[in-house]
Amino acid sequence: MNLAEKYLGVRRRTEEICQPLKTEDYVVQPVVDVSPPKWHLGHTTWFFETFVLKDSVAGYKEFDPAYNFVFNSYYETIGARVIRTDRGNLSRPTVEDIYRYRAYVDRAMNELLIGGPSAELMDVVTLGLNHEEQHQELLITDIKYILGHNPLFPAYHEQERGLTAAQAPSGEFIEMPGDIYKIGYSGTGFCFDNELSTHKVYLESYSIASELVTNEEYVEFISAGGYTNHTLWHAEGLDWVKNNQIAAPMYWYLIDGKWYHYTLFGLVELDMNRPVCHISFYEAAAFAAWKGKRLPTEFEWEAAASKFNWGARWEWTDSAYLPYPGFKKAPGAIGEYNGKFMVNQMVLRGASEATPVGHSRNSYRNFFHPHLRWQYMGIRLAQ
Repeated sequence: MNLAEKYLGVRRRTEEICQPLKTEDYVVQPVVDVSPPKWHLGHTTWFFETFVLKDSVAGYKEFDPAYNFVFNSYYETIGARVIRTDRGNLSRPTVEDIYRYRAYVDRAMNELLIGGPSAELMDVVTLGLNHEEQHQELLITDIKYILGHNPLFPAYHEQERGLTAAQAPSGEFIEMPGDIYKIGYSGTGFCFDNELSTHKVYLESYSIASELVTNEEYVEFISAGGYTNHTLWHAEGLDWVKNNQIAAPMYWYLIDGKWYHYTLFGLVELDMNRPVCHISFYEAAAFAAWKGKRLPTEFEWEAAASKFNWGARWEWTDSAYLPYPGFKKAPGAIGEYNGKFMVNQMVLRGASEATPVGHSRNSYRNFFHPHLRWQYMGIRLAQ
């Protein structure tokens, strides 16, 4: 598959994710961390217009110069932008306008890619495609949040696709010897800058669970008073539990003595054998403490990743999101992509059922603030 075909395939997939939506669904922003689907469609298009077409196509005419203000996410180098909390107030441009914007940019991108872009430009396009795949996952999780916080619990589609298979409890552990391990991306394809540079770390011997924690195991934690046992929690985590009245994972509901959870095909009874999902770092760490275990570091996770199945849930690690030795930010706006966020966030490893196929790798570093849980986040234990 050449780059032009790859481009069209990724762009098509984004629109397929939005196909089940009604027009009203495109504009909702329930909380600051969730962006309206309409904004994702526009922002991913703005990326190609701003970082590829405007710099590379002589005489290129922007679809609408005002869109730079509307769809710039966090690039200070590019200029002023709508603040994140106000994305849901954008009744204009309309959904129809944004689909016309996508078609306009796609035509120009297709002409550029067929014409044979330079190697440097191809690198920027590849970054843009990986950026859009990140937003495809955000689209799925944001749509789930929007519909899952509607009191009617409407279904996104009739049957959830890509549903994670049932699994055994997390009782078996893989032994890992103390040794020097190579960490970071060392292949020849694409990776994000935060996966570089490759370096070595020494790890003491440890063991890591062969399976993720299941819903049944987490229900046991709840039943044992896990959310009220202050000895299990980080101080910030306990404050978060108290201030937000947290008593179960996101989307869980106890109805007539049975646990239910909201899924993309509606509210259903909880399957006890599936990996627990929509867990914050605080909850993951408290559960691990309750089990007499801990969360793995991101280095322990990567060193052992070939020995267990991963990809069902983003897995919290006990590692702060920091630069690797030799990390360098690219010049200009592209350099704002990852490095500026390397503070006050925790690393997650793996992928989830919402991650586009082929998008992740065992060196991939996801990162979120410890209280967040609207992504498909789960738990793997270590000791």
